[in-house]
Parts: sequence; C-alpha cells; structure tokens
Amino acid sequence: MDATRVGRKPRPDRSSASVRAAAPTEEVPRLVGPLPIPIERLALVAWVLGRERAGTLLGELGDDSAVRAREHLQRLSALPSAQRQAKVAVEFGERADAAARLRRLMSDAPPMLRREIFRRLPPYHRTLFPDASLAPQATEAPPALGALADRLIREATR
Repeated sequence: MDATRVGRKPRPDRSSASVRAAAPTEEVPRLVGPLPIPIERLALVAWVLGRERAGTLLGELGDDSAVRAREHLQRLSALPSAQRQAKVAVEFGERADAAARLRRLMSDAPPMLRREIFRRLPPYHRTLFPDASLAPQATEAPPALGALADRLIREATR
C-alpha cells in the first residue's frame, strides 16, 4: 500500500536561494523625535496587551515619555474594570461585527424597545433597518427605556 505524503511542492520559477539573497541586510532605522501615537494611547495598549509587563514596556520609551506614560498607566490601573473596558472601546472604535450584533439585538427586542433603539441609532446604522414600522412614535418613551436602549446599542457596537 502506498503512503500519501503531504508537503509543499517547489515552485519551478522561483528558488529559495534567490529569495534569501534578495532580503535586505541593512539595519532598521530607529525612530527619532516625537512619537506618532499619543502617550495615553500607548499606555492603554500596554495595559491591554500585557498588564504585568506594561510598566517595563513603557520604560523603553525614553525619559520624559516613559514618565508620562507611567502616570497614565497608574491612572488606568486605578480605574474600575468597567471604566477601563469602556475607555478601550471608545479609543479603539467599533467592533467589526457591530452590524450583525445590532441586527440580532433588533430581532430579539420587543416592539417598543425596538423603536427606541432605532430612534437612538446613529444615521449610518439606521440604514441596516429599512423597515418603515420602526419610525419613531409621537409619544415619548419612558426615560428608563431610553437608557436601556443606549446601553444595548453600546454593548452591541463596542
């Protein structure tokens, strides 16, 4: 019985030696001057990606920048978890699957909440729901329903 072998077939027009020879041999230049990213954002990224190593990572920035970044890091670590998560969501934008999550939210919500959610959606998200029955009613919704709609929209998009 013959055995099946799995592997890469070499390309006839390209050899690995020519690719290796074309690789650059120069050193990568270091960035000099002000950082293109705000220090607070760097501290937030360091916190998200490596909490226990964040101080060490930010210590590599340079004297003045490292001190400012560590101050931001101390402020972040003092915040409650929910506020840190909200800050990350606000800084780094909307989820990639926000449209799908909003559609699922709208399909699961009762009619009155669905209308309030639609009323509070930004115009670019309203285009996801062309249904005319979602048009806002003449009566005002209770404040608690509006707060719930805002919270659900935030959770679906961030």
